[in-house]
Amino acid sequence: MSITLKKLRNVSSETCVTIILNTHRTGPDNNKDPLTLKNLIKEAENRLSADFDKKYVQNFTEKFQQLEESIDHKMNLESLILFVSKDIAEYTRLPIKVEDRVVIDNTFHTRDLMRSLHMDKNYYILVLNQQKVRLIEASSDKLVREIGDPFPIENIHFHPTNQKEASFAGRERNLITEYFNRIDKDVNKIRNQHPLPVLISSTEPNYHLYLEVADKKHSIIDKFIPQTDADASASHFVEEAWKVMKDYIIEKNNARKEELLEAVNSGKFYSDVNDIWRAIHRGQVKTLFIEQGLFQPAIIEEDTVSFVSADERTDKEVIDDIYDEMIEYNLDFGGDVVFLPKGELDKFNGFGAILRY
Repeated sequence: MSITLKKLRNVSSETCVTIILNTHRTGPDNNKDPLTLKNLIKEAENRLSADFDKKYVQNFTEKFQQLEESIDHKMNLESLILFVSKDIAEYTRLPIKVEDRVVIDNTFHTRDLMRSLHMDKNYYILVLNQQKVRLIEASSDKLVREIGDPFPIENIHFHPTNQKEASFAGRERNLITEYFNRIDKDVNKIRNQHPLPVLISSTEPNYHLYLEVADKKHSIIDKFIPQTDADASASHFVEEAWKVMKDYIIEKNNARKEELLEAVNSGKFYSDVNDIWRAIHRGQVKTLFIEQGLFQPAIIEEDTVSFVSADERTDKEVIDDIYDEMIEYNLDFGGDVVFLPKGELDKFNGFGAILRY
């Protein structure tokens, strides 16, 4: 089951429950995942029961049970997230490690979903040729899934219809261009739901022809994988793709770190949480930088953020994670977020912001 970040971020309810847990791809380890999920669901029910009456909690209990029964743990990736409110009961699998926890707030906790989308090691492989096109999702050197419907897409309409038409190279090129244009529109429908960069596997002529018609050229990596067998396994394409993606990721990460350093040197950088909170609401923050694994419960009173202890996290007026809250607001103001490995923002206590002005 898949759910989009856009859909989740548009949900605002009295109670939104997010259950987050690490899972396992293979047995026997994935046999432990149902028990971990059951324990976190029980924690969520206990927290809800402390604040709401039995009838209100029952609605959530039923949704938890339906989701629990629908999840095939043999299909698990690195983590699993459940999103439950009065009107929503959905889950998604992610190819990243998380911290097991339950978050209850008036919006869903989406930071792990955002982190998965923003991590450069997650990408699509477009297996492109003039007869059939496949789309594969990968995370570093691991296969996440080969995407179905509408893929694979076979070229059954864009061929010359007779020998005379086939003799005109320009006509044949136009037909292939139309076919690639259709492919591009279907790729972008997938990317609108799950926006990751695209690495193309093809011949060099097909790669350049596709770039001519692509609507979102900025999302396509400026390298391609030479293709020898379009029907090879999805794992084979991931193995070949990772050889290219490793260098791409290093280059991109270095560029973002350089951007951070320039902001610090020019005075366009905040690291104080209250300064950042107020700057976000002025529309002043361009990019938030946050270390993976950083969480902090807090309360907001008179536009001031005050941290509270983890023991107070379950209190009703407490925001489970102030950093997630700030990321959400900054996205609403057109900003973005960069997730860095733990330890890379030590001098800023794990969190900072680049300012627009």
